[in-house]
Amino acid sequence: MKTEHGGDVEGFVRRYGAEPLDFSVNCSALGTPPAVLEAVRRALPRDAWQYPDRQCRRLREALAARLGVPEGWILCGGGAADLIFRLMLWKRPARALLTAPTFCEYEAALTAAGGRAEYFDLKPENGFALGPDYLDRLEGGAELAVLCNPNNPTGRTADPGLLRQAVARCGQRGVTLLVDECFNGFLDQPERHTLVPLLGQNPHLVLLGAFTKLYGMAGLRLGWCLCSDPAVLEGMAAAGPSWGVSSVAQTAGVAALGETEFVRHTRDLTGRERTFLTRELAALGLRVFPAEANYLLLYSPAAGLAQGCARRGVLVRSCGDYRGLSDHYLRVAVRTHDENLRLLKVLAAALEEADA
Repeated sequence: MKTEHGGDVEGFVRRYGAEPLDFSVNCSALGTPPAVLEAVRRALPRDAWQYPDRQCRRLREALAARLGVPEGWILCGGGAADLIFRLMLWKRPARALLTAPTFCEYEAALTAAGGRAEYFDLKPENGFALGPDYLDRLEGGAELAVLCNPNNPTGRTADPGLLRQAVARCGQRGVTLLVDECFNGFLDQPERHTLVPLLGQNPHLVLLGAFTKLYGMAGLRLGWCLCSDPAVLEGMAAAGPSWGVSSVAQTAGVAALGETEFVRHTRDLTGRERTFLTRELAALGLRVFPAEANYLLLYSPAAGLAQGCARRGVLVRSCGDYRGLSDHYLRVAVRTHDENLRLLKVLAAALEEADA
């Protein structure tokens, strides 16, 4: 099955002749922090000319200080997807347990490494929440399990107690557990949901993070993973190119980690506008699933709403290519209030057109 991503602005421009208002990607509504852009501008003459630091020393130092972990537990990569592929290509699991629906790059990387995916289906009737029966599936012989927390495209977090049980169960069964925390920074209480405190006692646990979403740096391609087992990080480093992170991205990452006020403002805006959008989208007759990140999963009785929105200049994410979903489902980002008002207007018109 061919899987599409959101954010195909160039494809939209080529089809419709103008740039869209893009709700199909779930990056910070505030864009890239101005201080990050200024740091890149100042450093660009040097960064563009020199080879990057292969070990990302300054960036790892800054990440270690921010996350409270040793530098030796950190590997940086060219975005989260790069690190997902590195892990799969190094470990080459014959079988891996994924949830469905979830981010498509896990399965793509697993397939590229010659592995086979098994699925734990998340159900719409319970809001796509991860249930305790997931623990039983960890007994099925998979060598690796992947969880996205909060999940993409559903926006749901797993119960922290259930996550800790999953970590313990994987340790008992010799299963590597990859937990993608790329959207953790948008949560109201990110510290309640992160598994960073468990890393030291669980060398089978690998955590994934990125600058892509929270700092609006998708085009710079910068992510990190954490693991207390040096063999895992060494294997992942060897599974990809030597210069996987550009000098420009490293400079931007160091600058971004200093933007604590930007993160606070982003989190406040996200929480406020997520509540507003949830209420107003439901008023349009759409089913809005419970969500905790900066995007919402919707269900519409009418299929094909994404095309109706596109004709009106708004790009939303059709979820027809997610396992377990259909083109009745849409994912929309939480953006600024004025932008969200435009989304509501466009969706109302698309729904009216579908009913006509």
